[in-house]
Amino acid sequence: MSATIAVLDYGSGNLHSVSRALAHVGADVRVADRPDDVAGDAVLIPGVGHFGQCARALRGAGFEAPIRKAADEGRPLIGVCVGMQILFEASEEDDEPGLGILPGVVRRLPDTVRVPHMGWNTVAWAGRRHPFVADILDQTSFYFVHSYAPDLGADAVGATEHGRTFAAVVARDNVFATQFHPEKSGEAGLQLYANIVREVAA
Repeated sequence: MSATIAVLDYGSGNLHSVSRALAHVGADVRVADRPDDVAGDAVLIPGVGHFGQCARALRGAGFEAPIRKAADEGRPLIGVCVGMQILFEASEEDDEPGLGILPGVVRRLPDTVRVPHMGWNTVAWAGRRHPFVADILDQTSFYFVHSYAPDLGADAVGATEHGRTFAAVVARDNVFATQFHPEKSGEAGLQLYANIVREVAA
């Protein structure tokens, strides 16, 4: 049995690479470009670029209500990169509020390191293992492109160091999100997406 995953199309930039990666590992991908199309077993929010621009585009496309509905119904809600950041309350990058589904503020990485943080970096699993990261070794490398990131908190599943330690993977109830791009992270990223498809279909 396959999992049907709705991938939100609000002009975020990495829609097609995310969709291809999910389809490659067996998902039935439904690209949703209208609020009425947000159906399926899980909802994925992609995201590339500026926090405020993405948050405004998401709201302008009418996706806030179906995202909240999915979260309230207990359907898996997945965020990737800026799609992860939008789930938080706010970002230092812009005054536009986030969705506030996860607590906390997304903060800029320190100027003591190269920003944006672009390229491969390792993720250390932060105490508790989530089914979506099953069989992925501690200190596995994933591909990052970002200048802002959430702090470590109670929802952190994976941590990465770049100027400061930040949450690279977070999870709370049915919400799961990654600061890195699984679709750009080779076999490890495909493994993560395969885990999501398996767990959602179960």
